[in-house]
Amino acid sequence: MSIAPTSTGYADVNGLHLYYETYGSGAPLVLLHGGMLTIDLNFASLIPALAQTHTVIGVEMQGHGRTANIDREITYANLATDIVALLDHLGIERAAVLGHSMGGGVALEMAVNHADRVSAIVPISASVSKDGMHPDLLDPSTFETSSIMPTAQDFADFKGAYERLSPHPEQFDAFLMSLSGMDADFAGWTDEQLAGISCPVLIVQGDNDFTTVAHAGVMLAKIPNSTLAVIPGTTHMQVTRRDTILLPVLERFFAAHPGV
Repeated sequence: MSIAPTSTGYADVNGLHLYYETYGSGAPLVLLHGGMLTIDLNFASLIPALAQTHTVIGVEMQGHGRTANIDREITYANLATDIVALLDHLGIERAAVLGHSMGGGVALEMAVNHADRVSAIVPISASVSKDGMHPDLLDPSTFETSSIMPTAQDFADFKGAYERLSPHPEQFDAFLMSLSGMDADFAGWTDEQLAGISCPVLIVQGDNDFTTVAHAGVMLAKIPNSTLAVIPGTTHMQVTRRDTILLPVLERFFAAHPGV
């Protein structure tokens, strides 16, 4: 089931013409997609249920979906400042932030360096350091055969959405290169920074994800007030599509933290 957004719009923040959509009503919940994804590709199956209890704000970050790229490095720090500016634009003091992959990194960055703007975070398929990445991600010879990698259909969906929605559809290959540079420069967060996260945290990942289950356990140990949910039989691209498993996990988390 899909639902139409309550509203759509653009916020002019930090040099970006940032696209967003809203759904439902209740406490604000920001959804942040993964690299090369869009609101719809990442969260279509989750939004109808989440919008029953929250004001859901889907965002298409720099260079993704309807938001044009700009001449600025794509980093978790930069993307987090965009989301803070969007909250300012919408008049929202604090929000829960649920992010997948790249979006999960932005959620963590917000909890570390913009703690006063988040009521809770749900980093999905995210890592806090390079050593959390699945070994197949570091070995190009496995990219076409590894069970953790996106499928040919996933890549077709990425490209199709980019060409359909982007203000600059001809820049797809160049944009892929800029995102790969983001991964190469990822430094993660220190133990001290992670220990300083003060909001409730729900860590979610698939058992065959880009992040190893062992690393998710490390995150659980290092981040206070955190809970871990591992979705069985699930790859990186499938985590947010396992709605029959993921939605009850999210519902229990939000119920345990009233007002979030």
